Amino acid sequence: MKTIIGSDLNLAKTLLYEGKLVAIPTETVYGLAANALNAEAVFDIFKVKERPAFDPLIVHIPSLECIDKYAMNVPALAYELAKTIWPGPLTLVLPKKSIIPDLVSSGLPTVGLRMPSHPLTLELLNSLEFPLAAPSANPFGYISPTTAKHVNDQLGGKIPYILDGGPCRVGLESTIVGFEGDEILIYRLGGLTLEAIRKIAPNCKLALNTSSNPQAPGMLKSHYASRHPLYIGEITSLIKKFAGKKIGIISFKDDFSASSDVLQQEILSATGNLDEAAVKLFSAMRSLDAFSLDIILSETFPDTGLGRAINDRLKRASS
Repeated sequence: MKTIIGSDLNLAKTLLYEGKLVAIPTETVYGLAANALNAEAVFDIFKVKERPAFDPLIVHIPSLECIDKYAMNVPALAYELAKTIWPGPLTLVLPKKSIIPDLVSSGLPTVGLRMPSHPLTLELLNSLEFPLAAPSANPFGYISPTTAKHVNDQLGGKIPYILDGGPCRVGLESTIVGFEGDEILIYRLGGLTLEAIRKIAPNCKLALNTSSNPQAPGMLKSHYASRHPLYIGEITSLIKKFAGKKIGIISFKDDFSASSDVLQQEILSATGNLDEAAVKLFSAMRSLDAFSLDIILSETFPDTGLGRAINDRLKRASS
């Protein structure tokens, strides 16, 4: 199969109506999209990604009004979050209606809904009569793609079309939340910070997954893996520990290239800006993977704002 890269919305729409897969841009990462109401099309997502069937998918919708089409018993707090954040990097896990195939939710009674903020994909969603199931457009467990080229490098020849919307603005997947009474449960840290959620709803707590039995999309403990083993800690000490190895470095703002063992380094933000670091994280991991290294070392990022989500992704990659 030849994979085409372009910005033809009509072609993307035609392929999706035919039950085919299309990679789509969002503000977070590129997604591998199919008609979320077509179980056969959704099955192709799992097949192409080699994704376990017990890992549920996020469903992308064009408007807040679509929540009631696909979810029921929606808490008022969910509407409040959606009205404030959407379109944006927030996924709401809600009790699903039967119109959503069980394959999408991996048999769970809930579904993750999100309204992305990328204008090209919003235009596409508004032109369709169905929502799009769309996990990240990469082989399961590997680094998420933030450009059309990243998608093509990994899935080229396996899907017919990549809708090119340029580099992703956020660069980390969406934050995923669920609801328990009047409390928000944060299942996955992502492009929306904990601080931003607490401004709207102070009563929230972390409920991150620590097993291989996810209750929401993106919760598997081991994920986002690089080709080279990844170690996290204090960089100078790690360089000494792995002396003689061919080392790649992911750092926030400091330069460690003076060490003879450091063959390649990716500084995510020379100015110490966590938003910039988040945008560059997956590209940096992908860049280091292209070099002949023995290991990749990363420091722990400040545990605030998007730093929490960066640390989450690094921890899962190191697993």
